[in-house]
Amino acid sequence: MSESDESYFDRLVDVEALESYLEAHLGSAEEFEVERHAGGHSNETLFVAWDDRELVVRRPPPGETADTAHDVIREYTVLEALQDTAVSVPTTVLACEDHDVIGSDFYVMERERGVVVRGEEPEQFADPAHRRRLGEELVDTLADVHRVDYEAVGLGEFGRPDGYVERQVDRWHRQYEWAFEVTAEEREVPVVHDLTDWLRENVPEDSPATLVHGDYKLDNVMFSAAAPPAVEAVFDWEMSTLGDPLADLGWLLSYWPDAGDRSTSVGTAGDAAYLTREGYPTREELVARYEDATGFTFEHGRFYRALAVYKLGALGEMFFRRHLQGNADDDTYPLMEERVPLLARRAKRIVEGEE
Repeated sequence: MSESDESYFDRLVDVEALESYLEAHLGSAEEFEVERHAGGHSNETLFVAWDDRELVVRRPPPGETADTAHDVIREYTVLEALQDTAVSVPTTVLACEDHDVIGSDFYVMERERGVVVRGEEPEQFADPAHRRRLGEELVDTLADVHRVDYEAVGLGEFGRPDGYVERQVDRWHRQYEWAFEVTAEEREVPVVHDLTDWLRENVPEDSPATLVHGDYKLDNVMFSAAAPPAVEAVFDWEMSTLGDPLADLGWLLSYWPDAGDRSTSVGTAGDAAYLTREGYPTREELVARYEDATGFTFEHGRFYRALAVYKLGALGEMFFRRHLQGNADDDTYPLMEERVPLLARRAKRIVEGEE
């Protein structure tokens, strides 16, 4: 671990304080190790060995964050509620709002084992039938999320479905504005303001209301290690609430390229050209399967897909601000200087019917 890595790790966790906390709640352990997982780009994930138990600690990144963009206690709440539903989620263990322990809210869950598809295709899934099954499992699990009886699992007060989409536009506009306070000194992204106006003018009048994940995409889902792929767990629920499920679908589609797209680079991540190989469902096929599973119709698809890419740009701009302020240790964050303008142009192509 480099000196800068050690410094960042020290900002994430007071190891001795965490050990004392876990001992008080789980009993003593002879083996205790903490390791940072560098795979995500939002909340921080720490792997903890506690004797023979494999645990995960989730906490926000250090430094100032925008509004509720890193609300790990909210994430814990929904995970706890979904424990006995059809949605596969990790087993929850503890939640802590005492900042004297590691300097922030955090929660603890059991570690899951499997495959997270990120950046390249797993060799064991490199077969047309397995590729199709992966896409089907992904969209079927999203349908499971949207079929949860949120009242029955204790999430009736988890959000305000009415006006959800309008608030999404306003919220992510505020996230852009928060980031622009710092990033505008490096470069500006004027097309964002045109997109904001279009989205506000084209909000669908009627929409269904369900539990929504808020960040449902391929690399927030863990699959079985062996083929055929089967969903083992859904992660990263920090943005979940009650709202319009079609916004979740639009978000998933924003990370799923089609062969005819101008670019197969997706979101704030790199290239996902492998998802256009033989066997993987097209976006149209994913939508059709989702509609069959839920009974919802993906009307106003141009709006939901443009909103998703607009949100991706806002996330990237927040990442870029954190990079400029020295509040991140992630090699992708400086890349947002160029990627956010590309995302804004992609959203404009969707608005104009070119993608």
